[in-house]
Amino acid sequence: MKILNYGSLNIDHVYRVPHIVRPGETLSSGDLKLFAGGKGANQSVAIAKTGVEVWHAGKVGGDAQWLLDILKDAGVHTDLVRVWDGPTGHAIIQVAESGENSIVLFGGGNQHIEVGEIEATMESFGTGDVLVLQNEINNVPEIMKAAAKKGMKIYLNPAPFSEEVLSWPLELLDTLVVNETEGMELAKSEGTPEEVLDRLTSRYPDIDIIMTAGKQGAYYGRGKAREYVPIVDAPVVDTTAAGDTFLGYYLASRIAGASPRAAMERATVASSITVSRPGAMESIPTASEVDKKLGL
Repeated sequence: MKILNYGSLNIDHVYRVPHIVRPGETLSSGDLKLFAGGKGANQSVAIAKTGVEVWHAGKVGGDAQWLLDILKDAGVHTDLVRVWDGPTGHAIIQVAESGENSIVLFGGGNQHIEVGEIEATMESFGTGDVLVLQNEINNVPEIMKAAAKKGMKIYLNPAPFSEEVLSWPLELLDTLVVNETEGMELAKSEGTPEEVLDRLTSRYPDIDIIMTAGKQGAYYGRGKAREYVPIVDAPVVDTTAAGDTFLGYYLASRIAGASPRAAMERATVASSITVSRPGAMESIPTASEVDKKLGL
């Protein structure tokens, strides 16, 4: 089984601020650092750090070789990443003293995935392989359809959420991973995590649905089946890559044969390590660090 992550690649500009800037406010930052990022790239690194082989596909500008080198060093295969003559996607990230973050994205190459490239990119993948997708690249529905035609299992994390997600062929998914806000957007209603999950499983009864709800923990549903895992207490320094870490460790555990509950437990522990560190990609723990925290 092979894993293909068709996802975003960004250069993150991370500003440390006292609080997230308010409308009309000018706020001084105490620190600025540049990092490799993008939800897609973060998830590929998280998968690789579990010890599982992963290929990343996407598009960057000519200024991003250092970004690709970081992915390679983490164990991610980057030979399916295309280089174009435009800019690399980037993000402006505010990280408050509380650990909360706010992100503004510029798509760059992430928004220039051409339909004609998809088939060639997925040529060496087939039945039983896994495709991972987010919502930071264009032509996601076309990629989903191409993967389903090849018999691949599709994991979707529709972040950042947009209204167009509601028109995507979500019935093609094997697994949907959302946070509480994304879950409510998909369910078209507010409520407790349990209520939102009930609405989602009713709408998509044949899909594994994972919903992370911050301090309230993580929830699993498929049809009438339910599982719940509480959070692991940890000091919160930076939550930027918490969701990406969770998805990577959950996926790796599932393909290794773990139950949804066991996979959520491992993913929750991994995320607790991530949020205790500054940064995004570089905050994602290795499998040995997660094992140590689990007492294995």
